[in-house]
Amino acid sequence: MKTGKLIIFSAPSGSGKSTIINYLLKQNLNLHFSISATSRLPRGNEKDGVEYYFLTPEEFRNRIAAGDFLEYEEVYTDKYYGTLKSEVERMLEKGANVIFDVDVVGGCNIKNYYGDQALSIFIQPPHIEELRRRLHERGTDSPEMIEHRINKAEYELEFAVQFDKIIINDNLYQAIEETEYIVKEFLEK
Repeated sequence: MKTGKLIIFSAPSGSGKSTIINYLLKQNLNLHFSISATSRLPRGNEKDGVEYYFLTPEEFRNRIAAGDFLEYEEVYTDKYYGTLKSEVERMLEKGANVIFDVDVVGGCNIKNYYGDQALSIFIQPPHIEELRRRLHERGTDSPEMIEHRINKAEYELEFAVQFDKIIINDNLYQAIEETEYIVKEFLEK
């Protein structure tokens, strides 16, 4: 049986990454979403085991100590995100292609671990002010959290050059089309 490949997506919050990933998941590419673990509380209608595996900060730290994570990051104080090794290996062994939505450090770590078996893609907003506008329109965060996300985005943008491909999302349709072409080309290798 053929082992699957990995497609890694990272981007500042509000860049359109989730929209692009959701589009790709609906295409006939044998893509399966890697569900990350997090210690943050669920937002809106998020369900455990669907969008994330929700763990307490203590549970997350215990799993780190046990070596259960392929990568993890304490993004904010007591707000961990990580990728469980068992989740990824289970899907790859079935021949599935695994798609990731991870922060920039996690994206770099997964790419380093899997090398040429993985394609890393950075979704970049056209500029910071557009990102600020998108975050305000989304309406899910307080003004303080939006500014925190903007500051984090400025840091994350420094990592873009470490990714295999950079997609600038100034037109969502074009960004989706370009990303789909790159992903199909990689999966056909």
